[in-house]
Amino acid sequence: MSLALTAPWRRVAGLPPVLPAVAVLALLALPVTSAGAGPADVASGLMVVYCLVRLVRDRRRPLSLTAAVVLGLPVVGLALAAMGAPSTAAGFDGLGRYLQVFVLVPAAVLLLVRGRADFRLLAWSFVGLALWQGALGVHQYVTGTGASYQGQEVRAVGTFGAHDVMGMASVVALGLVCAAGIALGRGPVRQRAAAAGCALVLLLPLALSFSRGAWIATALTCAVQLVLAGVRRALKAVAVLAAAGVILVGGFGVGTALLQERIDSIARVADAPDQSVVDRYTLWASATGIWREHPLTGVGLKGFPEHRDGHATLALSSGAEIAGAGSAYQRQALLSPHNMYLLVLSEQGLVGLLGLAGSWLALLVCALRGLWRSRGRGPVPDCALVACGLLLWLLTDFVYGDIGGPSTVLTGMALGLVAWWALAGGERGDTVPPGGTPERVEEVVAR
Repeated sequence: MSLALTAPWRRVAGLPPVLPAVAVLALLALPVTSAGAGPADVASGLMVVYCLVRLVRDRRRPLSLTAAVVLGLPVVGLALAAMGAPSTAAGFDGLGRYLQVFVLVPAAVLLLVRGRADFRLLAWSFVGLALWQGALGVHQYVTGTGASYQGQEVRAVGTFGAHDVMGMASVVALGLVCAAGIALGRGPVRQRAAAAGCALVLLLPLALSFSRGAWIATALTCAVQLVLAGVRRALKAVAVLAAAGVILVGGFGVGTALLQERIDSIARVADAPDQSVVDRYTLWASATGIWREHPLTGVGLKGFPEHRDGHATLALSSGAEIAGAGSAYQRQALLSPHNMYLLVLSEQGLVGLLGLAGSWLALLVCALRGLWRSRGRGPVPDCALVACGLLLWLLTDFVYGDIGGPSTVLTGMALGLVAWWALAGGERGDTVPPGGTPERVEEVVAR
């Protein structure tokens, strides 16, 4: 009887511990039924609980001192901002969301990833999710069942709907960054070729998302990845991208009038901005004005909407228009400045911004240091390019957007991959060295 019970347990114990993180990404492929928390958010909470249970059972130190400090930097500012929130409910809600995205989920992913094999599995999960959402987005564009854009229901939004038009763009962009990092890094030729093919395929749904912020962040990130990978690989990749651009625009007719107009609008954001850009500029000015009145601790979590109108000009519209992708026409209130840095500055003040930005900067420095050290052992590892790319994309995208919506948990998952490379993976090789055991590797991570 004992042998019969032991055999299944051994099979379960032999599974990669990163599978709960993969499950979180898999749940993001499901249709979104509301603008609030979804199944992926619930799964991320269960993933954190699972990590805690494992730590208590194994009686191991959860994180190194460096990892605990880096990931815990935002906590002080968040606690102060929660106490200054407009209501107790808003304070707890905002505190829980920030802790989930920037502290708990990244720490859980850091603990679940034992080595580069687990890292690659999770990175490929990002790519798989992006391919699924991108395929749905292309279908929406072709069939005219997407979100409304300039009177036509052609905007690719995947399963996230018109309430979260940035959701699919973020998923596809992060998947593209992961694919580009794998393709440019050190790894088997077939794996790199498959990743390169996925990256090229994802260019189409990214274009059809009509998200200028995602375009800019992805272009900048991939350019930096090319530079970090080396001159030769960069030239080869540029040639492939140029060929792909000719095929997409010339062969498939992707360069439609709507897409061309959206691309041209990037150059007009200063001289002749459209209403969405005007709203964004006005919200940024409002957030800056709020911060000037409350410089240290801000107005509290979720306090921006209450103070917005007191600092906004008449140029601000009453809300964004949304329709299509299964949603009836309605106006969506502008409840954030659509800039993560200004949102934190207005609601958490300098204390909160220094905590969050300090954590991100520390991750960036550690990730680049690990990448630099790995250069002496041949081509740059794919894990390094993926991690640095994910963090750079997030930091760039935060200039044009902030957290919110069902896709928000993806930010925490990406930061978890970054945290593993920056705080554990950049200091050693693959998962299990010859003659080693997974338990020994976990001890190295904890150190």
